[in-house]
Amino acid sequence: MSKVILAVRVNPEGSEVDLDELLARIRESLPPHYELLKSERFYIAFGLYGLRLYIAMPEDYEGGTYELENVLGGVKGVSSIDVEYVTRMPI
Repeated sequence: MSKVILAVRVNPEGSEVDLDELLARIRESLPPHYELLKSERFYIAFGLYGLRLYIAMPEDYEGGTYELENVLGGVKGVSSIDVEYVTRMPI
């Protein structure tokens, strides 16, 4: 079964949110069929940083990114999320 990789931008509720703790909460909340491949911080503005996550999921998963968006959006400290791109993982 093929997989796809998603780049997801996670915007925190504010600059007081600890991104390391936020990432730990995200890891705990991900269902088993998602695999967090990589995470990185990016600068938003005025001392505010966010997280960019690279997540692998099954290509034929019903509902596409909808479940992932709901899971990430429900994590404490997350203001909003944006799926930046989706690409098929080479086999």
